Amino acid sequence: MIKYMGTKTTGDGAVLYLFLVNGVPKEIRESALKQHPGCYEALPATAKARISANRAWMSKL
Repeated sequence: MIKYMGTKTTGDGAVLYLFLVNGVPKEIRESALKQHPGCYEALPATAKARISANRAWMSKL
């Protein structure tokens, strides 16, 4: 069971996505979402849109 709990910003400005995975809290960076099966799919549409916008911005650099 994977449940999205929200986001948290670190001191250096990175965004961590907070999940409960089988009852265990996990903090996952955006770049590591693909390494945790099911976490990206558990995100709400607004978080997926933010990630998509970040990736589009990074591809322009």
